[in-house]
Amino acid sequence: MAMINIEYRHSAEPRETSIIRRKTVEEMKNYLMGLVAEMLLADISAQYVDTAYEGENTVVINGKDVHDILNGLQIRMLENEDACDSGRPSLIKFERPVLDWKKEFIEDIPDVLMKNAISKAYADATKDRIM
Repeated sequence: MAMINIEYRHSAEPRETSIIRRKTVEEMKNYLMGLVAEMLLADISAQYVDTAYEGENTVVINGKDVHDILNGLQIRMLENEDACDSGRPSLIKFERPVLDWKKEFIEDIPDVLMKNAISKAYADATKDRIM
């Protein structure tokens, strides 16, 4: 079975917290630990590592920076007819677009992009696995 290692490297609290999704290092840690817990419940081997680091805050998945993983991906959102809302009317939300994020703050990464990066890392780990 492939293993997912998620490492959050941080040195300081994010600045300009009014414009980002996760306002503190602690909030980002909790978010990442929640993702790891979801994977463990789905029988995917996953581990979270928290590292004090001199430099810009970042997330590394299986040794690759999230920015590098996402550079090679084409993210597509579901069309309305592909959504799984079972024909129920959609709730109108007034919030930032899903793919809009301030790339200089890893704490601002949208959930859909983080999960795509994890999926790509998992697919790569599974592909390289010896059977």
